[in-house]
Amino acid sequence: MSPTSNRDAPDAPVSTAGEPLSLLTVHAHPDDEASKGAPTVARYGAEGVRTVLVCCTGGEEGDLQNPSLREEGQPFHDMTPEQERELVASMREAELTASAEVIGFDEVVMLGYRDSGMADTEPNQHPDCFHQADLDEAVGRLVEIVRRTRPQVIITYGDDQKGYPHPDHLRVHDISVLAFERAGDAGWYPELGEPFQPSKLYYAVWAKARILAVHEAMLAHTGESPFSDEWLEREGQDHRITTRIDVSDYQWARTAALRAHATQVDPGAGWWFGLDDDQLAETYPWEDWILARSESGSIPDDDGERDLFAGVRAGPAGAST
Repeated sequence: MSPTSNRDAPDAPVSTAGEPLSLLTVHAHPDDEASKGAPTVARYGAEGVRTVLVCCTGGEEGDLQNPSLREEGQPFHDMTPEQERELVASMREAELTASAEVIGFDEVVMLGYRDSGMADTEPNQHPDCFHQADLDEAVGRLVEIVRRTRPQVIITYGDDQKGYPHPDHLRVHDISVLAFERAGDAGWYPELGEPFQPSKLYYAVWAKARILAVHEAMLAHTGESPFSDEWLEREGQDHRITTRIDVSDYQWARTAALRAHATQVDPGAGWWFGLDDDQLAETYPWEDWILARSESGSIPDDDGERDLFAGVRAGPAGAST
């Protein structure tokens, strides 16, 4: 279970402008919020920061990834592929709700688009899919949320997605960058609320150092690793990392949130669960981020940041220790 939040306490963290601290994270599909940044969000929520999740699609194209659900007596037993896909799609929203509750999000907002599926597939041409959406209209939907929730920090997907160029992930990056730029500009979407300029935009990244550390730890603990040579030899972005958040005590958020997505995550998968929370915290206790844009005036030093709200937070940095 997540710890009780301090956001309503008299000493809840505020910005240098005196506003409550707020963090908004933008994801493509239900389950992305569990695999990318859940411990970081849980930590800030526990500290008292308001946390908001924007999920851009409903995940309608997700396949059943948990083979145990096809066993006799389970929901997907003896189903045709078409029936299976329909049932998976119908369950994604409830799984997202359960995951968000585990992590401790204060608010979940669906941006309202359909899952685009992979590039060059039929769903990619669906008129309601995220990939086909008008860019300015999609940015406007996100700008309206930013202006209403007033996050000083937005976290999203990076500009280098060669390893997994899913159309929806690429579009998440595109609209997040433009929303960061336009939310504070009264000339854009004047009908969508009072302008508000977020202070910092971060990209999620899996450090090469993390992959190698987890690989070695799994070999030591289990005798095998899910990381293929392709993963181990893949070029990393570690030189771009500006910010490391210590999530040693919040690995549970990732684990429990992933398990909440029962159709999408195999509970026996070593990829996700080969190390328990304590082993993972000992192996690699951080989540890594790339500071992509900053209006705060704060520049990370050679050792990097230890707080996403560095330069924004009034008083001591609660997440920086």
